[in-house]
Amino acid sequence: MQSGKVVYAVCLISLVCGCGTTRVTDTQRTATEQLLVSQAVDQAVSQLDFRCLAGKPVYFDYQYLDNTIDRGYLISSLRQHLLACGCILQEDRSKATYVVEARSGAVGTDRHSLLIGVPQMNVPTIVPGQPSFIPEIPIAKKTDQKGVAKVAVFAYNRITGLPVFQSGVVTSTSTAKDTWFLGIGPIMRGTIRDNTEFAGAPLGLPLLGSDGEERPPVVRVDRPAIWNETLPFWSPGPSPMQMTSNTAPSEWCRPGELPPIESLVPANGTTPPPPPPPGPPTPNAGGQAETEPARLNVSGLGIRSDF
Repeated sequence: MQSGKVVYAVCLISLVCGCGTTRVTDTQRTATEQLLVSQAVDQAVSQLDFRCLAGKPVYFDYQYLDNTIDRGYLISSLRQHLLACGCILQEDRSKATYVVEARSGAVGTDRHSLLIGVPQMNVPTIVPGQPSFIPEIPIAKKTDQKGVAKVAVFAYNRITGLPVFQSGVVTSTSTAKDTWFLGIGPIMRGTIRDNTEFAGAPLGLPLLGSDGEERPPVVRVDRPAIWNETLPFWSPGPSPMQMTSNTAPSEWCRPGELPPIESLVPANGTTPPPPPPPGPPTPNAGGQAETEPARLNVSGLGIRSDF
């Protein structure tokens, strides 16, 4: 009878105490790396100013971004920023007056590490059973990761081929910093984090030693510039402008443009000739209605009419 109670208790305990496993996987790229790249792209794109093309039909040419890391994210961010600046995006190149072309000089991450202590190493085995591997024994350790995005765009008039806008080379960085002290850590901080974290848990402290938002100036080669569109030539023959004999040169506009182009001057910088003065009115050549009815000299009955 006593043995039966023991068997019953063992069965009950085996039912209450269970064992399970959790499957854990990691992506090919770490979340930290992806956050570094995407934040650097966000900051670089945010520095671009497309307001000079607001209200105008624009075709975005992204063919030179084919080999860029996270290409889809960069292209979508640029398209969104074009729309946010008031541009009218066209999917067909032939329907756009302006073409915006983009390129990237660098999109990626770097990593730097500093260790104060004993690094991980292998040692020769002299005595049987002696360990041949010494693990890392850090007194203090620091790892810095940096994301970099270098982007440049320019725009030109598709009809005339003249330049309209260039952004200059815009560079932006993002950071992630992990620190260990006497084996305690990591203490995580950087621009990709809202607060200082300890082993992934927020500490509720402001970022320690945060670099803040970096806005480096436009670097060397290309600097921001906007060109006022001008006629490539001045001739009495046909031109790509829409004009009428009664339209002043300052009121001419190109096909597809919403606002008129102001202050058009010829390529040599001289002032365009004024429109010719109106000539004397031409007599009625026939087939056009007179402003006053014609007087009849003789009626159908042969009676002269005075009206």
